[in-house]
Amino acid sequence: MLLVNILLTDVSALPLRGTLLNFGTVMIGGILGLLIGDRLPERIKQAVIVAIGLMTIVIGLSGALKTENALIPLLALVIGVVIGEIVNIDGGINWLGESLKRRVDKTGSEQHFTTAFVVASLQFCVGPLTILGSIQDGLTGDFRLLAIKAILDGFSAIIFASSFGRGVLFAGVTVLIVQGGISLLAGLIKPLLISNPSLALGAQPRVIELSAVGGTVLIGLALNILGIQLTNMGLSRIKVANMLPALLIAPLLVALLNLLHIPLDLGLGG
Repeated sequence: MLLVNILLTDVSALPLRGTLLNFGTVMIGGILGLLIGDRLPERIKQAVIVAIGLMTIVIGLSGALKTENALIPLLALVIGVVIGEIVNIDGGINWLGESLKRRVDKTGSEQHFTTAFVVASLQFCVGPLTILGSIQDGLTGDFRLLAIKAILDGFSAIIFASSFGRGVLFAGVTVLIVQGGISLLAGLIKPLLISNPSLALGAQPRVIELSAVGGTVLIGLALNILGIQLTNMGLSRIKVANMLPALLIAPLLVALLNLLHIPLDLGLGG
């Protein structure tokens, strides 16, 4: 009876409605992409991928430019990427993608599985909408931000799946884990992000700097989506995953400044 009661629970009572909606749009988009993949001309796929890449830059810039002091996201990214390189997060995520590929595709015929999994997972789970939307959904049940994100991710999933294959579907699981985890832990995360109770969540300095870092990481991801290579540095792609620790470092730096009673502009402002 308990199991039946759980299964019959009103969906509106679920604390993860936004994440479930986002997961659903990614899966539906991914399946549609797989179905139409061979029918969609390559030039259209490439054109839409470019559009997604450019829009990712716009979303990234909208978050990055909100910073109140560019030194904070800069320091966060430098410290974060050093940690990421030491731990080799990028290598770990790629290893996971290759492991999933071996499990679902014994023949190894799908060459882009790992690319799809890694790029889609980062696209769906990095950025201001992910953090703010998941926390709002977990705390208040307001999933409007995640609803907007779900629509964007659904269209992206169609193109990624039609171009790269089934790895996009497994990125949907990443959405469940990352966004769902943030929403479930929102009560614990909120005190770490709020320094001024009179301000809305999105106006909190720690959230602003976290979003600035997330926006910058998105720009790096967009360069990968667009296939822009930093050949002068000997890089074929940016290891975006290795920047992820910076998302934790940014609010910690602001918290440290708050603790030391140092203004965000480091006393250099007018």
